[in-house]
Amino acid sequence: MGCLIKRAPPARQRLRELPVRAEPPPPPRTEQPVPEPRSRRAMEPPGTAGAPGAAGQPWDEAKAFYDNLAPKKKPKSPKPENAITIAVSSRALFRMEEEQKIYSEQGVEAYVKYQLDHENEPFLPGPAFPFVKALEAVNTQLRKLYPDSEELFDIVLMTNNHAQVGVRLINSINHYDLFIERFCMTGGNSPICYLKAYHTNLYLSSDAEKVSGAIEEGIAAATIFSPSKDLEVSENQLRVAFDGDAVLFSDESEQIVKAHGLDMFFEHEKAHENKPLAQGPLKGFLEALGKLQKKFYSKGLRMECPIRTYLVTARSAASSGARALKTLRSWGLETDEALFLAGAPKGPLLKKIRPHIFFDDQMFHVEGAKEMGTVAAHVPYGIAQKHKRLVQEKQTPNSK
Repeated sequence: MGCLIKRAPPARQRLRELPVRAEPPPPPRTEQPVPEPRSRRAMEPPGTAGAPGAAGQPWDEAKAFYDNLAPKKKPKSPKPENAITIAVSSRALFRMEEEQKIYSEQGVEAYVKYQLDHENEPFLPGPAFPFVKALEAVNTQLRKLYPDSEELFDIVLMTNNHAQVGVRLINSINHYDLFIERFCMTGGNSPICYLKAYHTNLYLSSDAEKVSGAIEEGIAAATIFSPSKDLEVSENQLRVAFDGDAVLFSDESEQIVKAHGLDMFFEHEKAHENKPLAQGPLKGFLEALGKLQKKFYSKGLRMECPIRTYLVTARSAASSGARALKTLRSWGLETDEALFLAGAPKGPLLKKIRPHIFFDDQMFHVEGAKEMGTVAAHVPYGIAQKHKRLVQEKQTPNSK
C-alpha cells in the first residue's frame, strides 16, 4: 500500500490558524494647551478667566474694565443760545497771586515772560474751581438722561490776559481734565463788552471793578473770594446758596430799612405781603438752575437731583418771610431750602450746608462765610453799595 503523504495547508490558511498576539494600546495623548496671545492675556482683568459666572470679579466690574480701555471722547459743546453760560475769570478759576504780584511790581512784560517760562506748570485751583467741577458733574448726568439736549452748563474762561499766557491756561485746564472749550483773552482790555456776545448767565471774577461793570450792563455777576480755610464740598451735587434782598430780589425792602428802620420795614412787609418784590440781579440764574432741576424731576429723580438751592436770608420768618416765599412762587420758582436767620450770623449755617458758592450783597456776610470755610461771592447791587460809595467819597478828601 502506498504511503499517504499529508499535504501542508496553504500558507494563507496557516496564517489564519496562528494565534493572534494582542498589541498594547497606544499611550494616551496629552494635548498641550495653546497659549493665548499675549496682548489678550495682558488685557484680561484678574479673576475673569473661565466660564461666565465663575468665581472672580463680577461682570459689571469686568465690563467697566473693558470700557475704560476705549479712548474717551470729549462731549460736544452746546450752542451758546441753548446753554447756561458761566463766564469765569482766570484769577477766579486758578490761584495767580504770585503772577499778579509780578504784574503789579514789575509790569506786563515781566509778567508775560514769567508765564511763558512756567507755562508747563499748572496753576493751583482757585475759589471758583470746585463750583466749575460741580457744574461739569451735573452736565455728565444730564447727558446720560438727555443725550441730544443742549440745555447744559457751558463754562467760558473770560480773562484780560495776553494771548501768549493762554498756553499755560490751556495746560492747566487739561491737567485738571476740565471741559472748557471757549476762551476770551482780551490782551489787557476789559472783557465786559464780550459778556453779552457770549450769552452770559453768570460772570464770576476776582476783580470788583469788572463785576460792577457787568452788573451795570444788566448781567448777573459777583466778586468771588477764597475762603480762610478749606471745607470739603460735594463732588456729585451742585449746591448754591443765595441771599434774598438785593440778590434774588430788588433792594426795595433794604431801602425802607435804611430810610426808616426795622419797625417800619416789618410794617411795610406785612402790608405788601401779597405784592411780589421786583427781581434782583441773580433771579435769572436761579431760574436757569430751576429749569435744569425740572429735567431731573420729570425723570422721577427729585430726591436724587444733583442741583440743590438754598435761600439764606437775614429776614425773620414770622414778620417778613412770607413775602419772600410768595415772590418766588409768583415767579414759578422755588428753593430746596429756605433759612430765615432773623439777623443771626450766616457763617455757621453755611458751614453745615457746604455750598459751592454763596451770594450776598453785604460784605460782612461774605466775610463771615469766608471765615467758616465757604466760598462766598459779593453782589455789588442796591442801596447798600450806593451808601458805601458815598462814605468812601466823603473820606477821600480827608485822606489826601
